[in-house]
Amino acid sequence: MVTRPPERAVTAAELGIPEAFNLAAYLVDRHLAEGRGSRVAILCGDEAVTYAQVAERSNRLGSALRALGVQREQRVALLLLDSPAFVYSFIGAIKIGAVPVPFNTLLRPPDYAYMLNDSRAAVAVVSAPLLPLLRAIPSDELRYLREVVVTDDGAPMGTRSFDALLAGGSPELEIEPTSRDDVAFWLYSSGTTGFPKGTVHLHHDAVVTSRLFGAGVLGITEDDRTFSVAKLFFAYGLGNALTFPFSVGATTILYPERPGAADIYAQIGRYRPTIFFWVPTGYAMMLAHRREDGRDFDLSSVRLAVSAGEALPKALYERFQERFGVELLDGIGSTEALQTFISNRPGHVRPGSSGLVVPGYEAKVVDEHGREVPRGEVGDLWVRADSTCAYYWNKHERTKETIVGHWLRTGDKFRQDADGYFWYAGRSDDMLKVGGIWVSPAEVESALLEHPAVLEVAVVGRQDRDGLTKPMAFVVLQDGHRPSDALSGELRELARTRIAEYKRPRWLEFVPELPKTATGKIQRHKLRALAEAIAGMAGRTRAV
Repeated sequence: MVTRPPERAVTAAELGIPEAFNLAAYLVDRHLAEGRGSRVAILCGDEAVTYAQVAERSNRLGSALRALGVQREQRVALLLLDSPAFVYSFIGAIKIGAVPVPFNTLLRPPDYAYMLNDSRAAVAVVSAPLLPLLRAIPSDELRYLREVVVTDDGAPMGTRSFDALLAGGSPELEIEPTSRDDVAFWLYSSGTTGFPKGTVHLHHDAVVTSRLFGAGVLGITEDDRTFSVAKLFFAYGLGNALTFPFSVGATTILYPERPGAADIYAQIGRYRPTIFFWVPTGYAMMLAHRREDGRDFDLSSVRLAVSAGEALPKALYERFQERFGVELLDGIGSTEALQTFISNRPGHVRPGSSGLVVPGYEAKVVDEHGREVPRGEVGDLWVRADSTCAYYWNKHERTKETIVGHWLRTGDKFRQDADGYFWYAGRSDDMLKVGGIWVSPAEVESALLEHPAVLEVAVVGRQDRDGLTKPMAFVVLQDGHRPSDALSGELRELARTRIAEYKRPRWLEFVPELPKTATGKIQRHKLRALAEAIAGMAGRTRAV
């Protein structure tokens, strides 16, 4: 049994964050004053960047943005791959009191047009490979954008060179006097439908998450090397790869490419990270990949592996630990809360659960009226945290629906066991009611994932001929396995032995892949539409 402190949300003031406070000074300049300027802050490809270099280059970038007319509280769009340029731009903008807004690098031009207009960013800093996505937007559709700064190899006509701005900027910069409650940055939430929402975060928010989860749960120190496959434009990646390591003077390993299992293993072998972050889909990808020579990959440098984004199935946890001997910590966070607020603890993992409340946060499971439900019952998860965003930009009603006083409605269904561990039961709109009883897709998926032929599985509701909702499973197989009646039979028997009869999937569909958002979350609305489309097609589904 793990000993837990009282579950109470602490404030920024209680954490000792002063009223006059600038996040960039805390993450970077403080390390120079405390003698850590020569420590390596960033490893990226063949480049190693010290904290002193980050300080100078972010000063240059900040002064260059000021010269371009960027003023306090103005938004600066960052369409950047994970690289030192992202760090200089993010830190430099915050130093001058401007507001960096990282954009998801996996979206399409209409999404960028929406976010540029919604944020009213006058300047966008863009990685050269991503510039065509902006240039595909007709200029008359961008009402506020004045300047485009391009990294890498020069700048095409009509844009400015990032390197030239950096060279021309001043290495000395007077940091804008801001408060802990001033706006520091935005992050756009990655909803499964519709355009994203701008979550407005304050200067103290990232310090709260770094202290409570980064240091408090993960125990990160200046001797760690973090490697987050989840990218910097995600709240999860921003903490893992920037605010957590920079809060203690540690080293972050940045990887700008799209990840494949072989590439990730190569990065681990080259840089020897001590803390590794990815999502369940990524860990499944790693487990599916083998070396041709029969030897296994060396993860001996990794003291902790961390998972978030979706619930980590027990079977996946067990496969990873058995193969690599590395403890895999599952947890849950959100863009609104900025980082993880419930997590398993090192040495106290309860496989299949999301863990315990992170000390310094509060969480409760409530019914539709906001009343706490008894332990063991499924309800809506509410969280109280001083890292929660101030509001959604230009979304007043959505803000009121999501933030109730000090509490954040997460939109997730959970139950809490007698020992305080939280068990994910799906999104509020993903839960299935079968025969009047709530069924968690995650529970059914976890059961089917125990079969060695199964790589991924997603369960959604489908109506039967009587119009009643029953579970349907979409299954992705491991390499080397093919759909067959025999395999369907094995999955049928597995479901019958692992879960209650009313929970078992009534139909099974083998698919080559599952539709996902850029963060790796399964887009269940697309699967529900697919289930409806194939409902009347004879022979296309198999009864389980």
